[in-house]
Amino acid sequence: MASCADAAAWALSERELIAALDATHRLQQRLAAVQLAVVRELDGRGTAVAQGASSTTVWLRHRLRLDVAAARRLVGLAASVDVAPPAVREALAGGMVSAEQARVIADTAATVTASAGVEVADKAVGVLVEWAGQFDPTLLRRMGTRILDHVAPDLADAAAAAALAADDARAARDRHLTLSTQTDGRLRLTGTLDAETAGLLRAAIDPLSAPSGPDDTRSPGQRRHDALADVCRLALRTGELPDSGGDPAQIVVTTDYDTLTQQLCAGALDIGLQLTPDTVRRMACDAAILPAVLGGTSQILDVGRQRRLITGPLRRALVLRDGGCAFPGCDRPPRWCAAHHIHHWADGGPTSLDNAVLLCGHHHRHVHHSDWVIRLGDDGRPEFVPPAWLDPNQLPRRNHYHRRT
Repeated sequence: MASCADAAAWALSERELIAALDATHRLQQRLAAVQLAVVRELDGRGTAVAQGASSTTVWLRHRLRLDVAAARRLVGLAASVDVAPPAVREALAGGMVSAEQARVIADTAATVTASAGVEVADKAVGVLVEWAGQFDPTLLRRMGTRILDHVAPDLADAAAAAALAADDARAARDRHLTLSTQTDGRLRLTGTLDAETAGLLRAAIDPLSAPSGPDDTRSPGQRRHDALADVCRLALRTGELPDSGGDPAQIVVTTDYDTLTQQLCAGALDIGLQLTPDTVRRMACDAAILPAVLGGTSQILDVGRQRRLITGPLRRALVLRDGGCAFPGCDRPPRWCAAHHIHHWADGGPTSLDNAVLLCGHHHRHVHHSDWVIRLGDDGRPEFVPPAWLDPNQLPRRNHYHRRT
């Protein structure tokens, strides 16, 4: 590998380049087999939770610096390959199939086993491994739905119903929605919806995403984006959404008040995304304005109250300071978090900004049952000292996912 890395690609012939591409791809699949086995073993041992992460996915994202979608895919692939027939794991280890193809074959084998037995499933695996040399995962999955037509025609019709039920169960298992903050300040929405939720979404946004007239120059994708925004506005106006951390469902925008009243100024949402001056002024037209006084180092000194309960302004101050769960490596937004007393209230700790930190449900439970020590740094931001068994040097750690600067 070192010699290949040092070789100049420009000096190779076209045939040599293609051969190198094929060779590196096979090696990549063989390495994937090793990596997936390691991930599955770590997941089974509960290493991620023992080290304070809410899941193996979150731990991998922080450990390997992956985005959450890639980390989730890695865990899912590891689980699928782990329960696959030995022939699938051997094909992956030998570089004959890719990790995604291995997942398709494993899923198909599980369906065939349930409907036709292990012997027929083994035949199906052999056929699919052979087909993997010609077809990508999407085509391979499509062909796998009728694999019994090739290996057991007499069972094909009866197995079709079982396959449909298995697909429904898989859709329920794999359903998810991921909101990822991008480096350019936007939010990326990805996920997989089950059939029922897909129907609800289409029913809600299709009428709103139709062109508004002959002068509507928006692309179909832009119209669907705007339709989703309309659906969210309608939901917020109903007043029927559950509370979020003790406050009604709301959008929190941080901006400079004096500048806002005089001229255009930029702002930031409580989830960390930046807003243009025009957007801030537009949102301010129908919003309640709550003053927040900041010191020279952006330290919160005072937060105005919309109601008399101290939980409201104190929570808003915590959101401004922490931006979300403050535990290192966690990306949970403020609305998923509760306020934790650094010095426990039952032990005489005050209810104040200097004695509070935002923690998601998982990490709130974790710090109550572990040896992590929470304290505020010299800049007034929370830092976490790990237990000695995790880090003998006990170097303080901070969360960098919510920092706006």
